Amino acid sequence: MTNRLRTPAPDEARPWRAAAEKALYGPEGFYRRPEGPAGHFRTSVHASPLFAAAVARLLCRVDEGAGRPGELAFVDMGAGRGELVAGVLEALPADVAGRTRAYAVEVADRPPGLDHRIEWVAEPPGGVTGLLFANEWLDNVPVDVVEVDAAGVPRLVLVREDGGEALGEPVGGAEAEWLDRWWPLAPEQRLRAEVGLPRDRAWAAAVAGVERGLAVAVDYAHLAGSRPPFGTLTGFREGRETAPVPDGSCDITAHVALDACALPGARLLTQREALRALGVTGGRPPLSLATTDPAAYVRALAGAGEAAELTAPGGLGDFGWLLQPVGIPDPLA
Repeated sequence: MTNRLRTPAPDEARPWRAAAEKALYGPEGFYRRPEGPAGHFRTSVHASPLFAAAVARLLCRVDEGAGRPGELAFVDMGAGRGELVAGVLEALPADVAGRTRAYAVEVADRPPGLDHRIEWVAEPPGGVTGLLFANEWLDNVPVDVVEVDAAGVPRLVLVREDGGEALGEPVGGAEAEWLDRWWPLAPEQRLRAEVGLPRDRAWAAAVAGVERGLAVAVDYAHLAGSRPPFGTLTGFREGRETAPVPDGSCDITAHVALDACALPGARLLTQREALRALGVTGGRPPLSLATTDPAAYVRALAGAGEAAELTAPGGLGDFGWLLQPVGIPDPLA
């Protein structure tokens, strides 16, 4: 929950979208800090190299679906410090890696020692054939927060840099239309929603850069009919969930209405379903292996534990995967 310390004066507060934009991506923003996101929270990329290996297999399927082009793109949206794109390159077969042009899309500076094959860019490239992969990117596209007032009217929530909030103007225009379609609020005081329109637009713009191939968004998600009544805005600092304070000291995130982002031809599934289709099952190795090759058994057992974490119900396995094929068949169909 956010802090209600006192009612901010109008010149002290701003809508959550603007406040989060500055706090995350401004000159002193959270995503420009030297420790990077991994210093504060753990994603599937950090949980196990099995995740990057599965994405590499997905890229190989996209390669086949696109007819093995002379240049195959892998675009890592919100690349952090390049952990995923580096892991994908390492896991690719040599013949595919030799044709792959890898992009890390990130606002922070390029980290030292990153694989020289990775192009570090601030915006996604256009006209590519291949796979665009956005792992926990959309949840950090800032959105406005709205709250229903005592009269049953949804209003913008304004926030100070210390996290104190006040209600602003009633929601109108395209934002109100988005709420009516994707997250309608009952006229009950204090009900909240996050207006996902900026994420819909950001995703459409990213997909537009794929001329042929597949775009995938992986994120905390909720769907129509099961939206959380009080929203999902929260913060993360040093591995712990915390109040979302827009001062640059913590991550500010909210779950994604992935069904609203979906373009025609898209498909939604869970991470558990997607990773199992890519060979990540979490099955334990046979006990007989412990006798014939103990070291291999220990490695396989560790891999099974990591796979189980990536696909666990109630955890990473419940993440949403939004698949958007562009000119090729769905590689996970």
